Amino acid sequence: MTIANSGLLDGLIAASIEAGRIILDVYARPIDVAFKADASPVTEADGLAEAALLAALERLVPGVPVIAEESVAAGRVPPTAGRFFLVDPLDGTKEFIRRNGEFTVNVALIEQGAPVMGVVHAPVGGRLFAGGPDGAWEMAVTADGVGQRRPIHVRDLPAEGATLLTSRSHATAATEAFRPAVAVAGRRVIGSSLKFCLIAAGEADVYPRFGPTMEWDTAAGDAVLRAAGGMTTLADGTPFPYGKRGRPGLADFANPSFIAASDRRLVAFSHNPV
Repeated sequence: MTIANSGLLDGLIAASIEAGRIILDVYARPIDVAFKADASPVTEADGLAEAALLAALERLVPGVPVIAEESVAAGRVPPTAGRFFLVDPLDGTKEFIRRNGEFTVNVALIEQGAPVMGVVHAPVGGRLFAGGPDGAWEMAVTADGVGQRRPIHVRDLPAEGATLLTSRSHATAATEAFRPAVAVAGRRVIGSSLKFCLIAAGEADVYPRFGPTMEWDTAAGDAVLRAAGGMTTLADGTPFPYGKRGRPGLADFANPSFIAASDRRLVAFSHNPV
């Protein structure tokens, strides 16, 4: 039986907003940066926001496992079987450090290998995206409160061609070489999981990723995109799964290449990037 319901989504939204407030408090003062074993940066905001999210999830759904980025880095990895949360308390830490505003709070519920509910909150700019079994929404978050939910849905492919999104900090030659089977009218560069959400909101069309990511980087945005009528697939067009563990030579929860898109036609491309 699924636990994905409107009450849980409301709780995830509230928890993400609180984590966003914590992040903005740190963002307002000088940022101290440390580095994890994999050389990726981490800040005080990552840890404080994750602690708040873990506490909120335990209140909302006690006992459901949570795979959270900083906890995993510290060696705290609970067993997962069928249902669990994926949490990235600060997706886009490099963008946070650069102070360009392109970072998010990501929370997603995974059931049977698929993201069935997710929230992506961009504290700078106050955009919050949420998706679940009843559809996808965007709402504004300001110091005065939360605005009304506005339903969002992927758009039909524009006659002039698709808008393609690429990562600000992780672009690769394979991504630059990507050519979908339909025309591309323009490209945008943006950080964090906002790329999934812009496709979900009908502001762009396809996001190819041929570099490394982890499941907590993608799950929340993927949930919003799927709820808005889009899709995320492996590079060969097959389903994109979650809960990937125990693979020889691969880190647990590491993602292969993928394509997030508004339309199945965008998943096909004219050559095979490597």
